[in-house]
Amino acid sequence: MNNSFEDIKGKICVVTGGCGVFGTKFSTCLLEAGAKLAVLDYKQGRCEECPVGKAKKEGAKAICVVSNVLNKEELINAKKEINDKLGKIDVLINGAGGNAPTATTANEFLNPDNASDLSKSFFGLNLDGFRSVFDLNFLGTVLPSMVFAEDMIERGGSIINISSMNSFRPLTKIPAYSAAKASVNNFTSWLAVHFAKVNIRVNAIAPGFFLTKQNEFLLIDQVTKQLSARGNKIIQSTPMGRFGTPDDLTGTLLYLASDISRFVTGIVIPVDGGFSAYSGV
Repeated sequence: MNNSFEDIKGKICVVTGGCGVFGTKFSTCLLEAGAKLAVLDYKQGRCEECPVGKAKKEGAKAICVVSNVLNKEELINAKKEINDKLGKIDVLINGAGGNAPTATTANEFLNPDNASDLSKSFFGLNLDGFRSVFDLNFLGTVLPSMVFAEDMIERGGSIINISSMNSFRPLTKIPAYSAAKASVNNFTSWLAVHFAKVNIRVNAIAPGFFLTKQNEFLLIDQVTKQLSARGNKIIQSTPMGRFGTPDDLTGTLLYLASDISRFVTGIVIPVDGGFSAYSGV
């Protein structure tokens, strides 16, 4: 019985969104575990700035490929480059995702006092913004899985999707993000069953509340730089009394990437400081 993460050493891991906040941490911890790493990012030039670019200069088995997770042809080309330079893929982390102000309502509730201005409610949502956020989080999980999991059919492997606590209980203001992450959960279960006979495990991590550039506009008052009313609500509803940090996710990531979790598939693991367990009283 393997009781360590030693088996990750030498595994070929792909991280989409690998130059983002979570992706950077995922990439770093996998490199430290001895994995051979391929990071995907949609922006030319970011690769050299993120840890993978620095690790590559120091001789680590790491490459960074510019590819859009919503473009299947680009993903197929990325897979070919990864196969040519590193070999067949063992682990896929679908880390690309995020929310945007264009898919966010200004008001939490529609009520008689604000119904005269529907632009700040569900009715005023920007449809292109809604579609962009939903597609990035959901199709940006489906398409990489469709392309990269081909390498795992004969050898087995692990797909790790990134969900959110919004998937279980949708938060106010962010309907597109919540709906997409709920879809990720359902897709994780479906794909786990579909792939079970060929030993491809599919699981997800559901982070609680982490302060990032993408949600800072909701959680920090832009004038006072203190927690917003929404930010305070979150802290009060999180028994550990703080936001998560990217370091809090690495143990769960390594567990799911490793053969130590070889009989674990189709689950979504909350990493949320107790938020999902707390009733409020």
